[in-house]
Amino acid sequence: MSQFWIYFQIGLKHVLDIHSYDHVLFLIALAIPFSFKDWKRLTLLVSLFTIGHTMALLLSVFGIIAIKVNVVELLIPITILITALYNLFTAGKSNKKEGLNLIFFVTLFFGIIHGLGFSNYFKSILGGNAVSKLLPLSEFALGIEAAQIVVVFIVLILSYIVQTVFRFSKRDWALVFSAFVIGVVLPMIIGNEIWIR
Repeated sequence: MSQFWIYFQIGLKHVLDIHSYDHVLFLIALAIPFSFKDWKRLTLLVSLFTIGHTMALLLSVFGIIAIKVNVVELLIPITILITALYNLFTAGKSNKKEGLNLIFFVTLFFGIIHGLGFSNYFKSILGGNAVSKLLPLSEFALGIEAAQIVVVFIVLILSYIVQTVFRFSKRDWALVFSAFVIGVVLPMIIGNEIWIR
């Protein structure tokens, strides 16, 4: 049980770490267009993101895939930017069910990119043979999923308060908060060390 709690906590802290807030930014951008009535769809998107994240860690831990750290550090904020821009261009539009399969696929793919960003650290804390890595990876994934649900729930509560108490329309909420996310993520992209070389 103690090993479970160790890796579960690592997953929680990975998402909720105040110093590496890119994961939270992505979740905010992902959750902005949704409300409590959309909880099933949003939970599915969050789970797909976790699956993508875990797939990337699995492929990396077993040496199947490797990517330069500075490339991943650039791709992660780009995924956040794309998600926030999508919100800007679709805010206030009618139900987007026709594009749902694309959104699911893109969320899974973005999860893979975010997972690659954590793969080097995760490999350094794992030891043992291949089979012994599967259980800690599952425990870590559960921690990530739990933390992501907490973040999304907070965004949904904030959305509800802003739209009911302060009378923001759903469209205005999506526009303002997506613009905020873009304002935070653009310096991450511009300041990436890949541009310095």
